Order: sequence, then structure tokens, then C-alpha cells
Amino acid sequence: MPRKDYPETPDGRYFVAKGRLWRKTDPRLGESERRAAVKDLMQARRAVGTAETDAARQEARQAVDAAKRRLGERGPVWWEDGAPDETRRAPWNTRYAGWWGALDTSVKDRGNS
Repeated sequence: MPRKDYPETPDGRYFVAKGRLWRKTDPRLGESERRAAVKDLMQARRAVGTAETDAARQEARQAVDAAKRRLGERGPVWWEDGAPDETRRAPWNTRYAGWWGALDTSVKDRGNS
């Protein structure tokens, strides 16, 4: 589960933060591959924050995107049942609406923060 204990969808594809669904890392990734991609992601995020030019910032953002794609959090979905990607959608407006509606208020609060 993500570090802040956000609610996860029953199928393990998303977690909810700030009232939106966010795609989780592809669970089929090997541990070393996942760690390397996370390391690259963290370095790229730091580079975005320290970039001194627009070109450097753009390059760093492209590195963030590449790392997130390696993790399966962006780009083609990692599941194979044909379900669409619902990243950035409010869970109550998706096929997860029933699950979201049945959650305890305290769990929803964690997903809305």
C-alpha cells in the first residue's frame, strides 16, 4: 500500500488520493527493476525542483514521465482484461462507485486528503 495508507481499489489497480484514482505500479515488475525505476523517479523529481532553465525543467519532467511509464503508472495499462484506465477520475464516478460508497468515512477521508 502507498506510504500514506491511501485506500486501494479491490482489484489493486489504483489507490485514492486527493479524491482521485491513481494507477499503482505494475505488480509484475521484479523487485530490482521496480527499485531502479523508483530511484530514477525520485532523482527526476528532484531535478524538476532544482532546474534552473525551462529546458532543464522539461528534460527532468520527461525523465519523470519515463520512470512512471517503466513502473506502469502511465502509458498502456498493465492489466489484460480490457478495462479502461480511470486514472485521475473521482472514484464515485467510475466502476468503483459501489466500493467507494461502502467505505467507512475515515477511509474515505484518507483518500480525499
